[in-house]
Amino acid sequence: MTLHRGNLYLVGLPGAGKSTLGRQLARRLGKRFVDCDHELEARTGVPIPTIFEIEGEAAFREREVQTLGELAALDNIVLSTGGGVVLRAENRAYLKANGTVLYLHVEPGVLYERVRHARHRPLLQIGDPQTRLHQLYAERDALYREVADHVVDAVRENVLRYVRMLDSDAPQHA
Repeated sequence: MTLHRGNLYLVGLPGAGKSTLGRQLARRLGKRFVDCDHELEARTGVPIPTIFEIEGEAAFREREVQTLGELAALDNIVLSTGGGVVLRAENRAYLKANGTVLYLHVEPGVLYERVRHARHRPLLQIGDPQTRLHQLYAERDALYREVADHVVDAVRENVLRYVRMLDSDAPQHA
């Protein structure tokens, strides 16, 4: 299996491991790792929760579309996307046109255990984050699957197995 344009894009819910696994995948595949959320924060100079608080989710999603469009134009990267990137049709089009999309699938109950103490996830800073994760899953799972070239249950062993499959197709360096 080869990567379209040499890019690998990771999608999935918050806590699925996109950033953590993305760094490992990039290192293993000899590609540059880029985190869309970190790039957006660097461009605005403020954390994403601050953007949500001051401008609201709609304004954040506009910024996300612009940032993703620019990042998707790059070659030879592993890109970790924000959990809600699939909500916008423009973003889904960028991902499908410019790379191979890997959906890191994780059940909401497992996600809750991973993120229940995180303070940097604005959509989960509510009274019942576990219920919110179930809602996000119901809302987004079909969109992740629509855009994905491959769906992997996001436990480390499965993702590494997927990477080994990519490695077997990668050109060997002398």
